[in-house]
Amino acid sequence: MNEFFITGTDTDAGKTHITSLLLKLLAQHKKRAIGFKPIASGCEMAFDQLVNADALMLMESATVSAKYDIVNPFSFEPAIAPHIAAQKAGVNLNVEKLTLAYQNIKSQGADYLLTEGAGGWALPINENQYLYDWVSAEQLPVILVVGMKLGCINHALLTTAHMQSMGVNCIGWIANQVDAAMDEYQANLDSLKARLPMPLLAISPYTEQTPKLQIYKTLLKALSINN
Repeated sequence: MNEFFITGTDTDAGKTHITSLLLKLLAQHKKRAIGFKPIASGCEMAFDQLVNADALMLMESATVSAKYDIVNPFSFEPAIAPHIAAQKAGVNLNVEKLTLAYQNIKSQGADYLLTEGAGGWALPINENQYLYDWVSAEQLPVILVVGMKLGCINHALLTTAHMQSMGVNCIGWIANQVDAAMDEYQANLDSLKARLPMPLLAISPYTEQTPKLQIYKTLLKALSINN
């Protein structure tokens, strides 16, 4: 199974948007792919359970079906930091529980499993564990989504430096143009390409129409997709 973890430079970098596009790309190449959103806050009641719009988008983009609670095992109603939401709900989030949930999604028969994080890279899951502890324990290759806006260079470099300090394998980054009016967009993109140690995999241009992904050969190689 090909497994990847998609993280972002911050909460609104566009992780769901990019993960959905990657799942659709895999579908175009006839791959059996599924998305996993282990932790989600900001959920609403539907069909007698809490559901999250991001998790539903991943389910719609996947080519392998699974029950909602398999795709999103930990869902919380308030749109606040997940570890705080979990405390308020009386749920003890930890690495071990995430691992058990991951085994459930891995058993669904997909060839590709894309896990979308929550928030940015340094997301607490309890008082002394972070979501990156689980990513490191699973030895998942990481794709970094850079939300292209003012401050993105700092956020991307700090996130990358922390991953390197942990020995995490960040295989590449994707530029997501979240700000249509960003000043010096191309100059910022060029600065990131010059400074980040991993390759640019794709660019998602800002659009109010059907989202598209400008794909580089580095992405096809990273995903083990033949041209």
